[in-house]
Amino acid sequence: MLQLRPNCECCDCDLPADSADARICSFECTYCAQCAERLGQRCPNCGGELQPRPRRPLNKLERYPASTERVLKANGCH
Repeated sequence: MLQLRPNCECCDCDLPADSADARICSFECTYCAQCAERLGQRCPNCGGELQPRPRRPLNKLERYPASTERVLKANGCH
């Protein structure tokens, strides 16, 4: 099950579970659409492609909540 991380690893903007702006790679590294565009749709951690993150149906979020653990690259993304 996807973690649905709550923020962009580059700019730390909030990405709620229902956000259409979240992008992820196959390792679930998470970025906002703006940072993903700046990165050429490639994950700076693994080199994988960044895709729109699926959104969990709202009626499932109570039983299967999104992660609250924020991940942030110490030096940002370049």
